[in-house]
Amino acid sequence: AIDIVESGGGSVEAGGSLNLSCTVSGFLYDTYCMGWFRQAPGKALIGVARIDSDGEIGYGDSVKGRFTISKDSAKNILYLQMNSLKPEDSGMYYCAAVVTNLPSWCLRTTRSDYNFWGQGTQVTVSS
Repeated sequence: AIDIVESGGGSVEAGGSLNLSCTVSGFLYDTYCMGWFRQAPGKALIGVARIDSDGEIGYGDSVKGRFTISKDSAKNILYLQMNSLKPEDSGMYYCAAVVTNLPSWCLRTTRSDYNFWGQGTQVTVSS
């Protein structure tokens, strides 16, 4: 079975940093997309950052230059380094994965576009 577990969330002041981790187990596919998503109360799910099996990376416009996604393939861990945090970055952060050999699939950002999801980790940024 595939299991995704996020960690590293917390409460920080604006301008602070957090490093989220996503441990993926049982995921034995060679072609895939993995990504971080955020959902704030009453708001839609948005794509924050993504990486595919070729190492191609993309970011949502609101986090470019502040967030960095990386992957430790040996340990099957996906990271999201978040710097210069803003109150609008607050929300539940989810890690997700989808099996695909289509690079364009990684541009999709709805919940149904990804097969596997973690339970999320809460990030709260105070002003």
